[in-house]
Amino acid sequence: MTIGDTSYHSDLIIFPNKIKSNWWRKEGHNLHMEDIQEILSFKPEVLVIGTGKFGLMKVDNNVVDTINEREIKLFIEKTSKAVEKYNAICEEVCTVAAFHLTC
Repeated sequence: MTIGDTSYHSDLIIFPNKIKSNWWRKEGHNLHMEDIQEILSFKPEVLVIGTGKFGLMKVDNNVVDTINEREIKLFIEKTSKAVEKYNAICEEVCTVAAFHLTC
């Protein structure tokens, strides 16, 4: 993934004001609450999650439930579709994106 002049080859989180590269999760292809604490602290209006080229990263139900309880709009898609969604909305609303890039 290329953002500006920088290419990224490992998983990352894009905040409106920074990029957290080399994002590691508790358990490789599973997204758990511990993995998104920084995102929840930021309190975005929208969270876009890219689950990888083939959609291999699974989002734990507790993550989905917590995001819904906090009234954060959630989009979960394979990474290519998630990037399209992020690009379409990131200028309009406070959006954070978490992208699984490695597979």
